[in-house]
Amino acid sequence: MSWFPVLLVIHIALAVALLLPSVLLPFVLRRSDGEPGAFTRALIAMQGTGTLIIAAGLATTGGAMLWILGPELLTQPWLLTALTLYAINLVIAAVISRPNLRRLMGLGPSSGDDETWRRRARQQRYVAYGMAGVIGVIGFLMSAKPDLW
Repeated sequence: MSWFPVLLVIHIALAVALLLPSVLLPFVLRRSDGEPGAFTRALIAMQGTGTLIIAAGLATTGGAMLWILGPELLTQPWLLTALTLYAINLVIAAVISRPNLRRLMGLGPSSGDDETWRRRARQQRYVAYGMAGVIGVIGFLMSAKPDLW
């Protein structure tokens, strides 16, 4: 039995899970006096402590796939482009999305500044739309493997 399909599924799941909170939290965070739901709490946990665990698993499965397929795979233009886009998405998640989400969650119902919360939430959703678009391009590159140059 080849372990590659199993590694590939795990690797894709971890790659998506690493960016998922930054993309989904702007849409599931709602201003309310109650506690956030289980899904929102899970995304917040993934955004916080789960990031290092997911990143370690992603690096491990990526290394294992390179070991199985060979390092010459890293010379493929579609893969280099996809990895570059993924790295850009990770930087956006770490530098822009996560700090903005922390500020957004810090504006609780008791702050009374609804307009600031709406403006920040809207800006954060635009960032999430952009990140989701880049994830779509990465998915296309990984599935179609176009001859870029």
